[in-house]
Amino acid sequence: MLTTAEAFTTEDLDYLHHDGRSFKLRLFRPNGTGPFPAVIDLHGGAWCSGDLNECQVYAEGLVKQGLVIAAIDFRHAADGYPASSADINYAVRWVKANAQRLGARADRIGIAGQSSGGHLAMLAAMRPDDARYGAIPLPSGMPAQDASVAAVAMLWPVINPLSRYRHALRERASANPAPWQVNIPERHDIYWKTEANMAEGNPMLAMERGETVQTPPALWLQGKPDVVHDYRDPEAPIEGNEPQRFVANYRRIGGEIDLVYIDQGARQGPDCFDPVAAFFHKHLQP
Repeated sequence: MLTTAEAFTTEDLDYLHHDGRSFKLRLFRPNGTGPFPAVIDLHGGAWCSGDLNECQVYAEGLVKQGLVIAAIDFRHAADGYPASSADINYAVRWVKANAQRLGARADRIGIAGQSSGGHLAMLAAMRPDDARYGAIPLPSGMPAQDASVAAVAMLWPVINPLSRYRHALRERASANPAPWQVNIPERHDIYWKTEANMAEGNPMLAMERGETVQTPPALWLQGKPDVVHDYRDPEAPIEGNEPQRFVANYRRIGGEIDLVYIDQGARQGPDCFDPVAAFFHKHLQP
């Protein structure tokens, strides 16, 4: 399927298959000759729901600013961790192998995601060489690729699955629990299965336990107020909320990262798209 908008085209491609299931990549390509900087975009949904259609508004906002966007479907929910990470690692390599066809450059690929997709984007960026994540081979005849990315943008990420799980349980046990927590622990249980997995597949704790990780240039874009993603973990080693904690850890190990706050109600408009597009243009240009 190929459709055309005023400033870009979109095309749905089958990029991956699992046991009879087909997983799609929706390509948003600016009109023009290219090659363009390219970004793989990951939807949210607490690791248990959603699909690439949830990326539509963000992809359209970014493609109009001269970025190729590849929004992808991937395994989630009961498929469990690390299935999503394996599909995403494959997607990075697939996009690199097909970069010329997609109007992109294989050496200038970024990754982004919203909410749990932001977590998965950072996990992919940090661990491009993890054997579990890289377990799916490219089709025969495609050139071998690594899964490293040149930049990563997280939009209000659930960066610490374990702390958010406990955050939701504390809220549920409070005198007047807020509705946001209503099924969050159950979604964690479906995907992560155990708290041990929530701690292992965890960009925050990976840094705090001294794991060697990759640190490409990063952006954390955070709506405010947002108690679901911007909260303090009482077990944290610093006084700040999770965004400040992550930024401190990332910089401590040598990474470059910006934390940008926007109004919560502006998350699907220029206040969101503009800083993300500027970030990728800065770090994905030759």
